[in-house]
Amino acid sequence: MSIVATIALVVSSTLIYSTPLIFTALGGTFSERGGVVNVGLEGIMVMGAFSSVVFNLSFSQQLGVWTPWIGCFVGGMIGLIFSLLHAVATIHLRADHIISGTVINLMAPALSVFLIKVLYGKGQTDNISESFGYFNFPILARIPVLGPIFFKNTSSVAYVAIVIAILSWCVLYKTKFGLRLRSVGENPQAADTLGINVLGMKYAGVLISGFLGGVGGAVFAQSISVNFSASTIAGQGFIAMAAMIFGKWNPLGAMGAALFFGFAQCLSIISAQLPLINRIPNELLQSAPYLLTILVLVVFFSKARGPKANGQVYVKSK
Repeated sequence: MSIVATIALVVSSTLIYSTPLIFTALGGTFSERGGVVNVGLEGIMVMGAFSSVVFNLSFSQQLGVWTPWIGCFVGGMIGLIFSLLHAVATIHLRADHIISGTVINLMAPALSVFLIKVLYGKGQTDNISESFGYFNFPILARIPVLGPIFFKNTSSVAYVAIVIAILSWCVLYKTKFGLRLRSVGENPQAADTLGINVLGMKYAGVLISGFLGGVGGAVFAQSISVNFSASTIAGQGFIAMAAMIFGKWNPLGAMGAALFFGFAQCLSIISAQLPLINRIPNELLQSAPYLLTILVLVVFFSKARGPKANGQVYVKSK
């Protein structure tokens, strides 16, 4: 295999495995910038993956190649609805954020598998017929060297994720909504005195995280696993949270960290085609993303400074 072909394989595989993490890490960033810790991202991804696969299996004959894209929107909406449980529990009922998120993580796999058995009579779905697959960008794929690496046989939804990461940065740092959301996450009492609807902004942050987390799960199911079972997501939500922390609650930083974790995940898949890497035991490569997640949390969590009021229950002053 030539050097260009090897680099192209690494880049395309990294983009495919990074995309679900980018969407979900961006969702976590919006929630925590509003002061609500969303540990339930794992469960939200599960529901997004489940709903998108069911939609894909049901409507692929009618919608054709647009099925996975619309499936992502469906997964996002189900994730948004599911995150509403976390929002109500933490914002209005003043529940502990970690406990509420843990309940969602425990409930989502059980609920989705139960529904799969009701719908299909077995523990996992069939493979979907319309997945994201590979995409060639017109004209750009013909550029010498760069075209085969970045724009040929690549993931189109990955580039959508990168654009959304840039837009998320603009929303958080260049708009009135982003300024208000960040102020609520830093000092909700001060924001309240300025007339900002603190509870409304917290709800907005959690619901955005639910939508993006659902999209992340839908992308994973429709581009990597291509079916759904209880073990489809398998820790992707927690890796996305590590990416958010590694990226210091910044959309562009979270995207960069997600690309790093995506690269770690794809190594076990493409290692046989990479010089030197193919000598490393596959078991070690498969565990690399989880080991890196633990390492990142140990090294960076104590040093990282998130929003000051993150995880705190807000009680409106009278």
